[in-house]
Order: sequence, then structure tokens, then C-alpha cells
Amino acid sequence: MRTKYRVSKGLNLRLSGAAPLDPSDIATESRCSSCAITPDDFPGFEPKAAVKEGDLVGAGAPLLFHKADPEVKLTAPCGGRVSAVVRGERRKIVRVVVEPAEGTEAVTFATPDKDASAEEIASLMKTSGLWAMMRRRPFDTIPLAGDEPRDIFVNAMDTAPLATDPTAAGGFDKRQLETAVAALRKLTKGNVYICVAEGANFVDVAGARMCEFTRLHPAGLVGTQIDAIAPINKGETVWTLNLDTLVRLGRLLVTGKLDNKVVCTVCGPALKTPRVVRAFIGEDVRDLLAAEKEIPANVRIISGNVLTGVQVGEDGYLRYPYTQLTVIAESNDDAEFMGWASMSPSKLSVSSAFPSSYNKREFRPDARLNGGRRAMIMSEVYDKLIPIDIMPEFLIKAILARDIDRMEALGIYEVAPEDFALAEFADPSKLELQRIVREGLDFMRKETQG
Repeated sequence: MRTKYRVSKGLNLRLSGAAPLDPSDIATESRCSSCAITPDDFPGFEPKAAVKEGDLVGAGAPLLFHKADPEVKLTAPCGGRVSAVVRGERRKIVRVVVEPAEGTEAVTFATPDKDASAEEIASLMKTSGLWAMMRRRPFDTIPLAGDEPRDIFVNAMDTAPLATDPTAAGGFDKRQLETAVAALRKLTKGNVYICVAEGANFVDVAGARMCEFTRLHPAGLVGTQIDAIAPINKGETVWTLNLDTLVRLGRLLVTGKLDNKVVCTVCGPALKTPRVVRAFIGEDVRDLLAAEKEIPANVRIISGNVLTGVQVGEDGYLRYPYTQLTVIAESNDDAEFMGWASMSPSKLSVSSAFPSSYNKREFRPDARLNGGRRAMIMSEVYDKLIPIDIMPEFLIKAILARDIDRMEALGIYEVAPEDFALAEFADPSKLELQRIVREGLDFMRKETQG
């Protein structure tokens, strides 16, 4: 039986360019020319190269390992030749690129039996790369070696703009899901929760507590789900992972092989042929856009959704944990009559002062900021869009002031940057809320953990 939760605060952005879910497209794999692992996508991971340019690696072979815990690795999404280990300032590893090549075999991992200990399960997840695909709260980083999570949350829904429901593709192996949940239960003394969208056609998994949420964004964010089910208190730790990671863990435990494919939504108002395709983690953006005969000039390509995604170029890569590529117009030089004061029904706004808030049309947003940054305006818009039980405006002020006591009292341990993405979109102050929260979390982690 599923426990149902209703989220009343939030907003679903009605954008054009949605991709139809066609099972025939999902069955067809993209033609992968290269894929890349970017260490910055795994907060808390301190990378050190395990390979050099020219090495042949199999799918699942280690590319990078964590300096603080060398057993934690990031592994190759596909088998092939390491074509580049790209470094930035101070020789920081920016990404490792692998190009598919013949003569490579996927790594087969030794799978523990059903009586395996928590240590054996954790060791397998670390060496296979699945450990780094989880997140811990507080601080929204990869789990620490000695963590004992109070609960583990599996997010099996996505309410972001133009996102595809992760459960919609179907084809899940119930035995593998139950095996994965049984393994996760050994890592916590609490519960394993699986959160799905209202009406989702997804099996109930034995051993997990099934929770169902309304489809109002940000109900699809794990922070919203944790706050509704079992909020985090100071001194507690919870782990989170998405449905793809749960599926990968189940397949790994049953077959000894990693499944590094994702169902990727290629969408956005700037595309003529939005689609859903099966691709590798970290796949080349050009492969994902191959079906688009002509990419319009002056567009912004976003790995992820328009709220939380990372801007990448046409020569970039799909960033983790995103399974979405969104293309919108840049329009840097476009001028608009009356600017922000225009009452045009084509202007996307959350304010009831604009006619667009009353119609049901789909909007075609671009990347313009439509205004300059200014001092923080206490408009209460954050409270209307963030369902987590915190005082978001005061928390942002405490973060900017680096007031540790107030940050703790106002709920810094409960949040992640993505929880503020919708408020950042509607913020009349034009503050970079996600960046502020990320810096606040990193500051708190450094001050409390050293």
C-alpha cells in the first residue's frame, strides 16, 4: 500500500518543446562517439586519475578514485580508449573522455550472496561507481565512508520542466529491484523509501515503503519528499539516490554487470524534433542532437532542465545526474518594448499581475535575465514556491552572513541547491540562490567536518 502526500506549494512551468515518449525510440540506442565523466558532478569527490590517455578500458573500469577513500571510484560508462584526461587550473581534473573501441569487454564484478554483510555491499558499490551516484544530507555530497544513514530515499519521479517520468518507460525487473532494496536495507537501520508520482505505473517493491506524491513541482525533488515523510534533524544523516541508480544496483547484484545507459529526454522550444532516446551516462551532446538536422544559431544547450541544469556547448557532454538535454534560445541582443513592464501574454511570469498567469498556453522562454541584480527584496515569493518547512529568505541571509548558528537553526542541513531553483527563477532580486546555497553548504561542511 502506498502512502500518499499532497504538495500544495510550487509551480509547473508550461514550456513548449516536450518530447513524446515513443518506446521505439527508447529501444534504439544512440550512436555513441564518446562519453565523459566530470568529477565536479559528484560533490565531495576529490579526483585522482586511475588511467592515462591512450589506455583501453572496459565498461565499469575505474577512471578516477577518491583521494580521501581510494576504494570509491568513478567508472567508465562505455568500453573504449581514454582519448583525453582534461585538466584545468592547478592541474584540476575537469573530465575524462572515453571513445568506444573494439576489443574491450565490460568488467564483471564479483557479486556477494544474499547473506552478504553491509561492508561487502558497500565495497561493491564503491568499486563499481554506484557509491558516488548517491548523495547524503546534510551537505548534498557523496556519502562518507563511516556514514550510518537514518533512512535511504529513492527518488523515482521528476516534475522538472519538460522532464519525462522515470517510470514511464517501464520494463523494470521486479526481482532486481527487490534485490537492490534488500541490499540498501543492510546499509541502514531505518527505512528505504521509494517515491513515485501520483498515478505512476510502477510496481510496489517488497522491503521498501512506497510513497506517492502529486505532480506539482518541486514534489519531484528529494528534498521535498524527505521533508514530507521524515524531516532531517541536526546530527542525522540520510542517503538519496535516483531510480536509475537503484536499477543499476539491482542488475549489478544479479548479473555482475553495470548498466550505464539512461533514458534521455532531448527537448526544448528551440528544437524541431524533441525525442526520448537511450544513451550512455556522460554521452557527447552531438550524439544526442544527431536527429536534429539543423541546430538554430544563438541557442543555449543545457544538460538538465532549465531550472537546475548546467550550460554545455554543442561539443559538451551530458552531465550527471541529468537525463535531460534542453535547448532554448539565447536572445542576448533582443530588445522588448517596455521591457519587464510589458504586459504581453507571451511573457512567462508567476505573478497574477501578468495576463500569462491565467492562460494555459505553452511558453517559449529564452536565456535573458530580464533585469539586473539588486538588493534582496523580501517579497515572500520563496515561501510560495518552496514547500520545505523552513524560512528560506532568512536562511539565504544567514548564508550570506556566514552565521553558523542561524544557518543551523534555519534548516541548512535539510536543503540542497536544487531546492531553491524554482524560487531562483521567480526571484525579483535576481539572486543566484543555488550558488549561494552550494557555497553555504560547502562552508558548513568545512567548519563542522574539517
